Amino acid sequence: MTVGVRPHPGQAASGAARRRKLRRAGLHAFLIAMSVLWVLPLAWAVYTSFRPYEETNRLGYVSIGGIYNLDNYIESWTRGEIVKYFINTAIILVPAVILVLFLASVMAFAVSRYSWRFNLGLLMMFTAANLLPPQVIITPLFRMFLRLPLPAPLSDNGVFYDQYVGIMTIHVAFQLGFCTFVLSNYMKTLPRELNEAAVVDGAGVWRTFWSVILPLTRPALAALATLQVTWIYNDFFWALILMKTGSKMPITSALNNLKGQFFTDNNLIAAGSIIVAIPTLIVFFALQKQFVSGLTLGSTKG
Repeated sequence: MTVGVRPHPGQAASGAARRRKLRRAGLHAFLIAMSVLWVLPLAWAVYTSFRPYEETNRLGYVSIGGIYNLDNYIESWTRGEIVKYFINTAIILVPAVILVLFLASVMAFAVSRYSWRFNLGLLMMFTAANLLPPQVIITPLFRMFLRLPLPAPLSDNGVFYDQYVGIMTIHVAFQLGFCTFVLSNYMKTLPRELNEAAVVDGAGVWRTFWSVILPLTRPALAALATLQVTWIYNDFFWALILMKTGSKMPITSALNNLKGQFFTDNNLIAAGSIIVAIPTLIVFFALQKQFVSGLTLGSTKG
């Protein structure tokens, strides 16, 4: 009869620790590999942007050496009229982000802090709108923009088509559902006693929203603001369909203007892309702390 020998507790603990180290090393190796694959195209675009086209044409794009200068950045800045398109984007972006966050926070407050008949149904309607691809409704939306009247101070042709307000409105409409869903879930984690305390202190609905609940949602608002700025800033689809005047186009159109009719200088476009990407990077790094806390705060609450 053979009697099994139990491993020493210290050996079992060391074996478990070794397996944890191996799993952690494998995880780190995977994350490093994914990070390199993610950063490599951006790093190569930055590298290409400093090389004249003649050098890449002579040595090839996958090559090292030659001349490096800022000529591509200077030419893309002047030829692409970057400043004008930055202003066009700001005219659309700033009001759109403010409006969508304000309207979403009001809607989220109504459906998360109060109980009424169409509470859940209205929230589901807002959320379901995110499932509709924009391309599906582009034809009726285009015709609607051609006929929907817009007062003279906001329009130079009397309709929503080819106007900054039109592009801003469509961004607000499509982003409102997602922001309402996120903010409503965030507000549900706040104690309901806050509303009761505000009522006891004599605060009305608006005062409760503005002075009590809204300040507590700053992390979530910062996270959403970062996402909204990035999404609206990088959009080219709506302006391409709902605008015809080239001088009104957003910043993404500036890159399209760098393409020639018969020849495309990819080095020049790489430099323009880096310039265009800088504002979104500034916004992300400025709101990075609030962005991370907005994504994680409340994740451990029941």
